[in-house]
Amino acid sequence: MKYFYSLLLILIISFFGCSIEKSSDTRPNILFIMSDDHAYQAISAYDNRLIQTPNIDRIAKEGILFSNASVTNSICAPSRAVILTGKHSHINGKIDNGKPFDTTQVTFPQLFQKAGYQTAMFGKLHFGNNPKGVDDFLILPGQGSYINPKFISKEGDTIITGYVTDIITDITLNWLDKKRDKEKPFMMMYLHKAPHRPWWPSPEKFAEFYEKTFPEPETLFDDYKGRGTASKTAEMNILTHMQYMHDSKIRPETLKEMGSVEPEIKYIRGEEVVRPGPNGFLGPYNRANKEQRSKYNVTLDKINLDFKNNWPNMNDTQKMKWKFQRYMQDYLGTISSVDDNVGRVLDYLDRNDLTKNTIVVYTSDQGFYLGEHGWFDKRFIYDESFKTPLLVRWPNEIKPGTTSDEMVQNLDFAQTFLEAAMLEVPDDMQGESLMPLLKGNTKDWTREAVYYHYYEYPSVHMVKRHYGIINKEFKLVHFYYDVNEWELYDRKNDPNEMNNVYSNPDYKEVVEKLTQELKEMRIKYKDSKELDESFIY
Repeated sequence: MKYFYSLLLILIISFFGCSIEKSSDTRPNILFIMSDDHAYQAISAYDNRLIQTPNIDRIAKEGILFSNASVTNSICAPSRAVILTGKHSHINGKIDNGKPFDTTQVTFPQLFQKAGYQTAMFGKLHFGNNPKGVDDFLILPGQGSYINPKFISKEGDTIITGYVTDIITDITLNWLDKKRDKEKPFMMMYLHKAPHRPWWPSPEKFAEFYEKTFPEPETLFDDYKGRGTASKTAEMNILTHMQYMHDSKIRPETLKEMGSVEPEIKYIRGEEVVRPGPNGFLGPYNRANKEQRSKYNVTLDKINLDFKNNWPNMNDTQKMKWKFQRYMQDYLGTISSVDDNVGRVLDYLDRNDLTKNTIVVYTSDQGFYLGEHGWFDKRFIYDESFKTPLLVRWPNEIKPGTTSDEMVQNLDFAQTFLEAAMLEVPDDMQGESLMPLLKGNTKDWTREAVYYHYYEYPSVHMVKRHYGIINKEFKLVHFYYDVNEWELYDRKNDPNEMNNVYSNPDYKEVVEKLTQELKEMRIKYKDSKELDESFIY
């Protein structure tokens, strides 16, 4: 009799289990995780010399890591517009941080929403206050704040007390746990502000990372002899352009007491000359409440005492090294919080039986210089800013521990997600689905080169306009607008991109071949001719 009841119970469970499975939507969930300015060098799955990121690494360990992933335009808002539309900047209108996004463009969240997916966006969008195609959102206005940030929602603005990386994760987990319809698939964009400048870690990470010393890149003191005008005139040198208050956390009163003055740094945005002040320090610090300031002050006191004791006797080489360490301590401290919080979300998926049917993507809106060539920031087509981290996990579809060196871009994300969800891809999208690479069908991947175009000049950091073609072996670049210069880099033999070989006769055939391919690529992507013809060289 006991056997009969046990068998009956199994049959009942099986029947209802099967009926539920048949009525449920089995399309995969998509969790898109993106940080802002997260260099691939600062993920230990790529390079473990600076920081350990075990939670982000877990995505690579259980999925695929792309070592040649890149962006089409290395700057924040344009990168996000490319991701949302699957179209290059000159098509979607968002060519720089100032130009408006073409709001008539269809974004991939709209297509998911229309197809019955639940859609949500939490964190940093960077442009627009009403994201299209999302059922629920809480987004930071503009760049947002690290401390006690303000958020925009459908119900209105709100300020949430705490540290931004933790808060964005709290909001994300709350939606997953309490607000989503568990019978429908979801497409969520979980978007971190960190590690964008000015780098303010949580008080705990601030204290922890201040005690660390980090290895310097071999090109920290690059003199740019092997490259052209653009590298020599860019305003992103750690010694010359990184500010003591804004970046290194030196209090205004400390600088005043020492009689030192920040170098006058200015940039041009159109016709407007902008001179950054001390707000990079005072803005975040003044947002903190009394309890938060008391925690920050413990580390700020140490930094400022060290500065007062040592700065007057430093030469330029020592100042560069000091600024580099302060930069790494704060930048990497913010990333450590991102990694902790990614772990919280991955653990939630595990506990709630969501891991198996959820595609998890980790990426950044572009790369970043961590002292390579003496720089911080991004913008250039050179690898540290052109390349971006890309790690994807999809259990039972992606073989764990896979790596790929294929030339993939953020331009490809929208089409990849649509194909994964078995949705129709609009004909005007310009990327290529990564599905063959995700599923190990490398023979079906045919792209050999990608296209890049940067526009924001003259403006902050003064990186000249340029476009180029990049394959696994070479990188051909044209700098234009107020110069007319070409650069070619041998990516295999010169991985640090120190020597422009465009005029080297040994590379004559390479130049001719890539020049023709670049012309064809600009036609393929319908790049605007007037962008480099109406602006006289």
